[in-house]
Amino acid sequence: MKAKAAGRPTAHGRQIMDSDRGNIVNFASFRKTRREEEKRADKKRKEETAAAHRVKFGRSGAQKKRAKLEEERRRRELEGKQIQPSGTDTPDGKDGD
Repeated sequence: MKAKAAGRPTAHGRQIMDSDRGNIVNFASFRKTRREEEKRADKKRKEETAAAHRVKFGRSGAQKKRAKLEEERRRRELEGKQIQPSGTDTPDGKDGD
């Protein structure tokens, strides 16, 4: 009869452990290996998701700063074009008369 290879994965993701002919087997090493593989897979998946989100949502610091300065310039320009009704205070605090 042919012996199966130790640590061979099955369809359920579990490993088949062959008899080691009475020798002590450390199952913690198998758990540790599986956990490390799961961590690596999770990290890779998270990195791929983060990269996709950076492309989809992200802007560089320079782009954010430029947009902020441009918005401030537009706001100042708009405030300068506002017509002040007579009899009200002007932005510099003096009476408009």
